[in-house]
Amino acid sequence: MSIERHNTKKRMSHAVIHNNVAYLCGQVPKDETKGMAEQTKTTLEKVDQLLADIGSHKNKVLSATVYIKDMDQFKEMNEVWDSWVEEGTAPARACVEANMARESLLVEVSVIAAV
Repeated sequence: MSIERHNTKKRMSHAVIHNNVAYLCGQVPKDETKGMAEQTKTTLEKVDQLLADIGSHKNKVLSATVYIKDMDQFKEMNEVWDSWVEEGTAPARACVEANMARESLLVEVSVIAAV
């Protein structure tokens, strides 16, 4: 039974793979000064890149948890999410309102994916 850690720092790894399942750390936007749509878009771009780095793809995402600062922005986040998810490959997903680590963060996404 092997455990593979990617980009490991003292606090966390960006991805951990066990039994061909990857657990990604929460991804946040590239630019926190933008609105919900742009923050969601760039967060999902980071998810795409991290998945590619470990040999996976968004169509292999098994589960996703989306944290948003304000449920009033749920629809705007979903519009970006829906355009990101490929037809027929939607993962199990939860979306919760959360106090974010920084005031400027509007969204964070954490995924579990097959490798």
